[in-house]
Amino acid sequence: MMPQQHPAPSAWRRIRTAWGLPDLAGKGRFVTANLIDSLGNGLAVAFTVVFFVKTTTLSLVAIGTALTVGQLLVLPVPLFVGRLLDAYGPRTVVAVGNWISAAGFIGFLFSQTAWQIVLWQFVVQLGSTAFWMGNSPLTVLVARGVERARWFGFVRALRNVGVGFGGAASAVALSIGTVTGLRAVVVINVVTFAVAGWLVITLRGADTSETAGAGPAEPKPLPPQPVEPEQAAGETTAQSSGGYRTVLKDTRYLRLVAANISFVFASTVITVLLAVYAVDHLDVGAWIVGVFVVLNAAMVALLQTLASRWIEARRPVTVLVLALLFNAAAFVVFGTLLVLPGRAVIAGLLIAMVLYTVAEILSSPPTSELSVVLAPEHLRGRYLAVYQLSWSIGGAVAPALLTALLEGGAALPWVFLTAISVLAVPLVIGVDRRPATTSKAAPAGDVAAVEHLDGDPVG
Repeated sequence: MMPQQHPAPSAWRRIRTAWGLPDLAGKGRFVTANLIDSLGNGLAVAFTVVFFVKTTTLSLVAIGTALTVGQLLVLPVPLFVGRLLDAYGPRTVVAVGNWISAAGFIGFLFSQTAWQIVLWQFVVQLGSTAFWMGNSPLTVLVARGVERARWFGFVRALRNVGVGFGGAASAVALSIGTVTGLRAVVVINVVTFAVAGWLVITLRGADTSETAGAGPAEPKPLPPQPVEPEQAAGETTAQSSGGYRTVLKDTRYLRLVAANISFVFASTVITVLLAVYAVDHLDVGAWIVGVFVVLNAAMVALLQTLASRWIEARRPVTVLVLALLFNAAAFVVFGTLLVLPGRAVIAGLLIAMVLYTVAEILSSPPTSELSVVLAPEHLRGRYLAVYQLSWSIGGAVAPALLTALLEGGAALPWVFLTAISVLAVPLVIGVDRRPATTSKAAPAGDVAAVEHLDGDPVG
């Protein structure tokens, strides 16, 4: 009997497997929406301050203060967005978030006073918060329980590529220096966010009800899950739970949120610390810092999906511990550069930046996945609101705290960052283990996912 021959995989499938890409078939709108949303963010980050300097008569201090106030006003917004996520689902929240950002950029075009900048900065950041809170659960729904780590890694890589190209395009507009060119960037932003919202709202196959049987990241069907416990939990708990009180009683999830603060502080190193530390305390040229920033962005864009192949075969907690240890090692190296001779400083910066980037690549998929999977579906929005607060509050506190530490001593911020990275390790250990009441705390699809995270066989 002749052995059965299987057709050779297509060239695209071989590439997808080699690079750790998820199956993109039928997901074009979701991918495109993420890419153009990233382009819009890249355009916005690089030019906002200069735009208002060129188009208003306000001082630089007044503009900076107005933008900061607008950002601070958004801090309590995640608690409200969380309720909307529970009521309307991530697809609607992400789409509306994009449209709100588009409206905010339209407001930028007509802003001439400080209070107008505060208002429209608040609107833009409100839309951004809604997008970030909804995008992780939307990614889970699009993945439908398959290749979750690859999907989160792919979305992260897309964002880096989009932000990079957006920043480059914005730099071109800034080099032209005309008000018309800057206004054109704002108009492009309006269009990109509007189109991204339309792509998301017209997604098909991203409804919560369609993922009730989704399981671990394996391309095989799962056996039917019992419906009764999920329905009972969804109906009774949704009615009787205390909303955010329930989240605050979930110590396992709060440990994840607390540990994530260390990653939030780490994420500000490039924007807050690196340049001033290297130029003022290590006597390194600013252009060298720019090279290392480009290295970081290139490594994430090129290696994130490859790393996802490795990440998906391991427990998320194991990967998070490694990420924390890589961060700690990077911060130790950054701090010891103060005692190294001149030429060794460049090599040390390279080593530290590679360690830091590896930690960034490792931390993103598991934190994104756990923040969604560990939350019961009927309260997922509220859980994600608390998780988002770690980003909002940490992002607001980090610049002031880290610069104050740097003022007190060049090594102090690195000691602090090393300490919180090490202290976060015991917080994450065990957060992916199933509680005894899993069937009452999460829907069937997430029960299967948590079983997979805990290393138990499924199916």
